[in-house]
Amino acid sequence: MFRHNLPARPVRVFAPSRLAAGVVVTLALLSAACDSSSSPSPTSPISSQSFSLVPTGPSFDVSAALPAGFSLLTAANFAALGGTGVTCTSPIPALPAATISGGDVGSPGTAPTLVTGFPGYTPGALPCSLAAPGTIQLGATRAFGDFVTAYNALRNIPIPTDAAHLLTGDLGGKTLSPGTYYISGTVLLTSQLTLSGPANSTWIFKTASDLTPIGGSVVMSGGGQACNVFWQVGTLASFNRTKFLGNVLAGTAITFTGVGSSLVGRALATTDVTMTGASITACATNGGNGGGNGGGIGGGGKGHKGGKGYKGGQGDKGGQGDKGGQGDKGGQGDKGGQGDKGKP
Repeated sequence: MFRHNLPARPVRVFAPSRLAAGVVVTLALLSAACDSSSSPSPTSPISSQSFSLVPTGPSFDVSAALPAGFSLLTAANFAALGGTGVTCTSPIPALPAATISGGDVGSPGTAPTLVTGFPGYTPGALPCSLAAPGTIQLGATRAFGDFVTAYNALRNIPIPTDAAHLLTGDLGGKTLSPGTYYISGTVLLTSQLTLSGPANSTWIFKTASDLTPIGGSVVMSGGGQACNVFWQVGTLASFNRTKFLGNVLAGTAITFTGVGSSLVGRALATTDVTMTGASITACATNGGNGGGNGGGIGGGGKGHKGGKGYKGGQGDKGGQGDKGGQGDKGGQGDKGGQGDKGKP
């Protein structure tokens, strides 16, 4: 278990009267102070500690400016990153194999059992495939630390105060312009959510509780980019038969179940990422986390290093030829008859 050198600092604060008061959600994440001196360094080991999410904050411009200097840094290289592991399972009845493309899969731990269901890490049936240039990355403590820092940066963005950016319940059927949104209660998505805006726009969604889409989808319009969408989820993100878009940063776990579940973006979780018959297509790591009003610095991580090719197996040894049988033995020639006897 990793141990961070900062103590946990549980806090309970009541919201001002214009917001729902006393909403406190406990997450298993690193406690981060407001100044930069308390942020974990990229190479610091990270531990699971508790803090309290308090949905308060002053009024601010809701045009979705990312925090100054915001970046996923090395976490941007990952399609799936789980603090306690990444698991691919085989459903019953069987579903198409889960696939991950365009990004790494990993965990800050080093035990091979933390990543299961992928070639080279699980014997027997392989319910998951990992396409190049993605690789399995164990001991990814720096990437996990960068994820926690980014999560806290999004968590600390003030909550909007205008009704248009305060949402609740089912997001299906809505069309949302770029901006920062706060969603109270458990978030549902049972039909299509449209995010409409130009290519450099940013959407930030902050939730205090679970994100649980069932049978829904998220689509972009107007040139908006899925990789400029950020979901800071207070606790669990659970996708069931849902086609989802964006960078999902979860306070606990992320799960994918059901036929056709997919994500274009990144699945970054404090605990585990579990996939059953789903697919993740990672965001390209060539920058582009900026955008919006002011934007942030690009979030592109370092490009992936190509994996080493497999060594060909040794050819089968030829069997020994059959031994020839012994030839048949020739039969004995016929004995000549006796000649006729002469007359006297």
